[in-house]
Parts: sequence; structure tokens; C-alpha cells
Amino acid sequence: MLWEQPGAHNTKATLDLALKRAEELGIKNIVVASCSGATARELLAMAKGMEIVCVTHHNGFEQPGENEMDPQTRKELEQAGVRVLTTTHVLAGVDRAVRNQFGGVYPAEIIAQTLRMLGQGVKVATEIAVMALDAGLIPYGKEIISIGGTIKGADAAIVVKPAHANRFFDTEIREIICMPKTKKKA
Repeated sequence: MLWEQPGAHNTKATLDLALKRAEELGIKNIVVASCSGATARELLAMAKGMEIVCVTHHNGFEQPGENEMDPQTRKELEQAGVRVLTTTHVLAGVDRAVRNQFGGVYPAEIIAQTLRMLGQGVKVATEIAVMALDAGLIPYGKEIISIGGTIKGADAAIVVKPAHANRFFDTEIREIICMPKTKKKA
């Protein structure tokens, strides 16, 4: 499925398609990007019997020392069985710090920009799948559904068999369930 434009207005339809494909393939593990918790909550309400991992921005992404997800939201998601992961982004981290300090382009950022050719949501979905695997929150060697978006909400979903970050190029994007046709917000 191709959405005409990226953005949060695609969230419900993206989640519907992701869950439908998960059911068709017998996949029980879903990873979703959600910084405020809104997309994770929406998925939780729709996904019965699924193992959900919510990946947030790392602490300090917007403001030093702060996390974008309200502590009460995190607690509610975790009490509902969602595992919430907040950690360094596999395709940014220290490479971004070096670029910000000294300029230049570094390998992780080249990988991120290459994935963005398929859209920000596909890049995010790929990245968070690897992050969740590295954290031990999803099973190794199995296909999962991963959901990402462009700025807010969800507009991309993939079937992916992630590899650990130290073997990133073994990651296999098996299917693109949906993504925006136009890659950048107008």
C-alpha cells in the first residue's frame, strides 16, 4: 500500500495493515516507534495477543536529560504489557555527535540517508527493529512487524528479520507493507 503523503493521518490504516499482515504470517512480535506513547496506545487497543515493543527517542533527544514520553504514559504502557525501550539510536548515536562537533558524514548516517530513500518511516522501522533485538526484547532470527513514521504517527510498516547492530547488514527487510509514495512532508 502506498500512501499519497507521509504523516500521522496514516496511523490507523498503517496499524490495520500491519496487524492484518502479522495475522497472515503468524507473527506475534511488533515493534513500534512512539515518543509520546500515542501510537503505541493505539496499537495496543487494536492488537490482541501480540507482543509489543515501543521504542522511543533516546533521553536528551529534544532537551538534555529529558525523555519525551511522560512517565505516567510509560507506566501505563508497561502495566498493559508493552515493553518500552529508550536507548541510543543505532543509526545516530556517537556518529551524530562527531558530525555536530567536527562536520563531515559518517557510516551510520550514510546508512540512515540510504534507508530514507524509502522514506523516514521505513528507516525508523528498520532502525527500531535492530534496537529492540539488541535489547533482547524480540526473538533473534525471526520475522517481526516493525512500524515507523514521519515526524508523528505511523505511515510505514515492514516485515523484517533484524540482525544485531554489529551485524547490521544481515538485516533483511522482507516486505514493505505500506509506506508513503511522497517521501517528504510538503
